[in-house]
Amino acid sequence: QVQLVESGGGLVQAGGSLRLSCAASGRTFNMGWVRQTPGKEREFVAAISRSGGSTAYADSVKGRFTISRDNAKNTVYLQMNSLKPEDTAVYYCAAGLFGTTPGSYEYWGQGTQVTVSS
Repeated sequence: QVQLVESGGGLVQAGGSLRLSCAASGRTFNMGWVRQTPGKEREFVAAISRSGGSTAYADSVKGRFTISRDNAKNTVYLQMNSLKPEDTAVYYCAAGLFGTTPGSYEYWGQGTQVTVSS
């Protein structure tokens, strides 16, 4: 059984920063972050390979967000800088294939809310 537990969401002003964490149980996976706003489909944000040697980002977050991992702690991070109101969403940690679509992932966390005020 794979469990993914996110933390680190919250309310921040535009231009601010937040760091999300995702603690995973079980074996090491390719990991990703996906976000969703009400009434919209889930949107890929960032991905990282098992080793951490490969990463991928959505164009909308490139240059502002950084995904990283600490395999000794089985934890993945998403550092979010220069946040914009349009980044407001529920952010989900996911595990599975290394991919840039939500369908790449088999396992999902419960989600953490990120709200960026203008």
